[in-house]
Amino acid sequence: MLNISKIVNFYYGWWKNIDKFILFLIFFLFSLGLFFSLVSTSIIASDKLNTNTYYFFIKHFLFIILGISILIIFSAIELEKLVKLSTILFLIFFIFLALVPIIGVEVKGSARWIDLPFIPRFQPIEILKPFLIIMISTIIAANNQKNIYFKYFFSLILILPVTLLLIYQPDIGQTTLIILTWFCLVFVSGINLLFFFSFFGLTFSVLIYLILYVSKFEYIKRRLFAFFDPNSGNSYQSERASEAISNGGFFGQGIGEGTLNSKVPEAHTDYIISVISEEFGVIIVLTIMLIFLIFSFNIIKKIDKENDNKVKLILVGVVSIILFQTFIHVGVNIRILPTTGMTLPFLSYGGSSIISTSILSGIILNLTKRKIS
Repeated sequence: MLNISKIVNFYYGWWKNIDKFILFLIFFLFSLGLFFSLVSTSIIASDKLNTNTYYFFIKHFLFIILGISILIIFSAIELEKLVKLSTILFLIFFIFLALVPIIGVEVKGSARWIDLPFIPRFQPIEILKPFLIIMISTIIAANNQKNIYFKYFFSLILILPVTLLLIYQPDIGQTTLIILTWFCLVFVSGINLLFFFSFFGLTFSVLIYLILYVSKFEYIKRRLFAFFDPNSGNSYQSERASEAISNGGFFGQGIGEGTLNSKVPEAHTDYIISVISEEFGVIIVLTIMLIFLIFSFNIIKKIDKENDNKVKLILVGVVSIILFQTFIHVGVNIRILPTTGMTLPFLSYGGSSIISTSILSGIILNLTKRKIS
């Protein structure tokens, strides 16, 4: 039988020690995503697929409920158990990522999804990212190696197969995100700067070579050329997104008055910030970005006070990947970056993205809890 008293005491302790302001910001951002799904994206997206008017809103709501449940679980696990669980889940979802080239579902030129009969379609890399961060941070935080560069080498060995599988899909957006987060963790750990920038330059050069000279990345090359040459005719989506932001102006055109949803297939995922800007105005977009900054600033304050190097690195990795992903999403929408197909954490529709963000949020709440001596 369930011991109700133990459950109540457990969650009372959880609530007592959790950072309630960070928790509020997480719930508020998820609520914003649900609101925009209801009033701006769900109806048009459902019309395109000839489904129930609120089909996407209902799915979005259910994914958030699932995500919050996962968030609570990950926020309540002890650190050592969290690391062990992350190791197991990393291996499981790495296997799924490795299976993508074999059984993956191809959409718009890239095979990134796994479609199994007993669970909804999901993107393995999205679920893998939080556990990859914990694995990298644990390796870099270790201080028992005779040669300090061994830990950087081992962390590189860890991300190398992940990035190679992403490159093969191809998914340069997620590849870039993983590499940037790894570089951020390595930089914060105190590595020699000459080594750091030399390796950064080498990695960047390899990526550029792959994009320009390997046929597998032809569609990415077209996107890059379209970014630098808007007249090439290959930048339709980014042009429409930019127009939507311009049309919305400072205060927006009003709920349901935007046109981007009907012009761009993935407006409710990859271009959500343009949809919001068109209907609610730049002022709301700036407010959302301010909330992201406040959220990140509060985590950074916790990092500054943290003495455990492993905890510090995990938090750096988690906040870095959220900020990098936000920057890439917004950058694509305002045309300062080429199209990558990147969702906006907390706000974009998409089960894999919501679950990934929920796990990251759970880790943040776990490691920013009030310490009990």
